[in-house]
Amino acid sequence: MNLNLLLDNLTNPALLFFILGILAARLKSDLEIPSNTSKFISLYLLFSIGFKGGQELAHSHFDMEIIWSALFGVLIAVVIPVYSFFLLKRKFSIENSGAIAAAYGSVSAVTFVTAVSFLEIQNYNYSGHMVAIMALMEAPAIIVGVILMRLYDKKAEIKTKLSAVIRHSLTNGSVLLILGSLVIGYLASDQQAMGIKPFTTDIFKGFLAIFLLDMGIISGKKLDVFFKSGWSPMVFAIAIPLLNGVLVSYCSQLVTQDIGNRFILAILAASASYIAVPAAMKIVAPKANPGLFLPMALAVTFPFNITFGMPIYLTIILNS
Repeated sequence: MNLNLLLDNLTNPALLFFILGILAARLKSDLEIPSNTSKFISLYLLFSIGFKGGQELAHSHFDMEIIWSALFGVLIAVVIPVYSFFLLKRKFSIENSGAIAAAYGSVSAVTFVTAVSFLEIQNYNYSGHMVAIMALMEAPAIIVGVILMRLYDKKAEIKTKLSAVIRHSLTNGSVLLILGSLVIGYLASDQQAMGIKPFTTDIFKGFLAIFLLDMGIISGKKLDVFFKSGWSPMVFAIAIPLLNGVLVSYCSQLVTQDIGNRFILAILAASASYIAVPAAMKIVAPKANPGLFLPMALAVTFPFNITFGMPIYLTIILNS
């Protein structure tokens, strides 16, 4: 791995604010971001990414690369929860195995946003259709996780209709906002987009830093519960995302040669959902323990990806 790339990433202000948040939580500081403010910032980040993606898409030529990349992304979201589930059910209950598998097969919009910022720092671009692919990858893993829980739940406690799960996945706020913003960005003219550029672009990194500070505080507070679960969750939360990210870093060259697009596919494969999946599991598998899969995704996988994962995946892509 390129040491300079790693050091450059570790001094990224957004990442340092995340670490500050963890430190504040561990020191039991009263530092916190009001929940309404945090929700607004998360909505802003999704809106900004979606809108800019739509603008990029409007200037792109539709070709087979977009189709193959989309199919590749959906395939990743289906395959990862399947093999994850069978690894997990050796150690955990069927409900917890399904929930964790769904989380690691699905994607993290915040990781995507952070990866976009990382690419900009490294002077690499990505195509607008990657925003749509990210949204497409969110629901399949949840559906696969539910199907696996149904197949292996001997007590038949997973009774929620699959149609309700699909509907919930597709109408999830983050998916709806980012896809809606993508369409609006696509329809807007260059002149119209320039009118809101100060909002969509100029303040983006500042809002990202504050949001990651909040994520750090939340992560720090969840570490105590997580540490009580033993080493298995920790090992899985690092090893499986790393494996997924490395494999996709290599395999993505089969569908695209664009460095930025390959990097986005890798980071999406390596990420884990801690917004959409927990919301879905409340409905589908109430016995699944959020004190297990939520800290795994948020307190371990997320910081691993934004510190060490991203430089590793980009280095592999640049050398393959």
